[in-house]
Amino acid sequence: METNQKAFLDMIAFSEIGAALLAVSDNGYNVIVGSTAENPDLMPDYNDHPRKLVTLQNGIKSTAAGRYQLLEHWFDAYKKLLNLPDFSPDSQDAIALQQIKECRAIPDIDAGNIYHAIAKCAHIWASLPGANYGQHENKLAALISAYTDAGGTVADTEDDG
Repeated sequence: METNQKAFLDMIAFSEIGAALLAVSDNGYNVIVGSTAENPDLMPDYNDHPRKLVTLQNGIKSTAAGRYQLLEHWFDAYKKLLNLPDFSPDSQDAIALQQIKECRAIPDIDAGNIYHAIAKCAHIWASLPGANYGQHENKLAALISAYTDAGGTVADTEDDG
């Protein structure tokens, strides 16, 4: 995996999970939606998606889990498509990369066109700016900072995105 791709995955995890919860979990891979750093709800193992339906404070019901907050039905589809054995960190990374590929964002990420890549992937992850799911969206500046802190390089600007 290219350095920028790894940094982009780290940025998504930061966006979806947050630094505090990443720190008290297995780097986010075992996090169930609705968790907080003060009250983490963590998966006991990686054999399968936890398949836990959670009602969030805003009334939204979700089965999201893992580092990239993948919904149960998407895990089932990608598990079959990618012939994955489980919901392990490697499987979660493979699914996230496949989703990014489907957004046609890999060339942008590899070239450092991160603003473009974020815009292309916003419909996948509710926490990205422009997702418009009615949930909290992170600011671009915070995401770019997380991305560069993870070793990613930026070639474009917000005005390019």
